[in-house]
Amino acid sequence: QVQLVESGGGLVQAGGSLRLSCTASGRTFSTSAVGWFRQAPGKEREFVAAINWGGHTTYYTDSVTGRFTISRDDANNAAYLQMNSLKLEDTATYYCAAARPGQTTIGAIVQAPPANLIWGLGTQVTVSS
Repeated sequence: QVQLVESGGGLVQAGGSLRLSCTASGRTFSTSAVGWFRQAPGKEREFVAAINWGGHTTYYTDSVTGRFTISRDDANNAAYLQMNSLKLEDTATYYCAAARPGQTTIGAIVQAPPANLIWGLGTQVTVSS
C-alpha cells in the first residue's frame, strides 16, 4: 500500500519561504488527486491546497491564495507545496494526503472523509516574527 512522507518543514521568519515535499512509496499516486492540509494548536485540521490527476487544475483556501503553489511530479511520485510570503498564522503541522486510486478530482480531496485518504505523518512549519 502507498506510504507518504513529508519533508521540508522548519522554522522560518515572517515573509520567508519554504517548500514542502511529499514522496510516495509502495504505490504511485499518479492516478489520484493530491492535497495538503494543516492543523494549528487549538484548531481543527483545515484544507490548504489540492491538485487533480494530471495536474491541470489546482484549488486553494482563500487565506493562502496568491502565496502558496501546489504542484506534482508523477515521474518521481512526489507532490510539493511552495509557500511564499509566510505569515505567523501559517504556523501549523502540514499533512500531505492522496485520494484512492481512480479518485482523480479535487473534490476527492476537499470533500472526502479522512478515512478515504492516504495521509502522511506531517511536518511542522513555524513562522516567527
